[in-house]
Amino acid sequence: MAQHIETLLPPNVESDGYNRSADLRKRRNIGEIIIQASLFVAGAISILTTIGIVYELSKESLGVLSQVSLIEIFTHTKWNPQMDDFGILPLLNATLITSSIAMLVALPMGLSIAIYLSEYAAPKARDALKPILEVLAGIPTVVYGYFALTFMTPLLRSIFGNSIVEIYNTASAGVAIGILIIPMVSSMSEDALSAVPRALREASYGLGATKLETAVKVVLPAALSGIMAAFIVAISRAIGETMIVAIAAGAGPNFTFNPFRPAETMTGHIVRISGGDLSYDSIDYNSIFAIGLFLFFITLSLNVISQRIVRRFREVYE
Repeated sequence: MAQHIETLLPPNVESDGYNRSADLRKRRNIGEIIIQASLFVAGAISILTTIGIVYELSKESLGVLSQVSLIEIFTHTKWNPQMDDFGILPLLNATLITSSIAMLVALPMGLSIAIYLSEYAAPKARDALKPILEVLAGIPTVVYGYFALTFMTPLLRSIFGNSIVEIYNTASAGVAIGILIIPMVSSMSEDALSAVPRALREASYGLGATKLETAVKVVLPAALSGIMAAFIVAISRAIGETMIVAIAAGAGPNFTFNPFRPAETMTGHIVRISGGDLSYDSIDYNSIFAIGLFLFFITLSLNVISQRIVRRFREVYE
């Protein structure tokens, strides 16, 4: 019987069904090789670009950092490179004030919108509201700057008084930045909330919890890592915003904690100084790169913190 079966099989196939002549090694597809090489090149370009930016910032700012100590930079309250005053505190303080006001506007509103879209909105309402919300992210920032100057500032002056709120102030700029980054916070937070398994919601409903209790006490803690990452990315975006603060916050370093007074942020100072008639390799010119280097390290620190928070609070579900 076995001999009869073997006579029916092809000459290159054994009785156990194994094709001895077939090449079972992994075949290299030309298209996959091209795609893999393209992805590697894209990643390498992004890394090399970052390295190049850091190199240029460090090289150009070396003339400033070699003349002053870091203690003087972070303790003095006057920034005037022409007079050998390199205290970055006024610029840093204005940057933190505008970013803090922006976070007070964007974080609660963005998270509330995300909870509504994820837990309450009907599919048709969600499909209609999300594109409308994304329109805010597509408006040029210069428009937000004039919105802060011509709408938010008069509104604040009508509420608190003209003698308290000056025409250029960090409060109106911070509110405009907060409105700008609302879509970023809501979109990323809504993605994190939607990624929570439906089983957790159903288990909460089965225990008698309301929709609000489920959203706040079950879904929100489960998506905490993604929400925190969204918050930190939004903070980085607020710190790096340029045109709004350049138009509405004021020109000239001013060390003040009053949000209703004018003050120049780090990015606003870079815009103002770079737009003037500066000679190459002058102290004012090099100071721009020194400020940019500080901004880079601030953003890098926030990204590192974001990654640590994501790893710390990430929930893994089967």
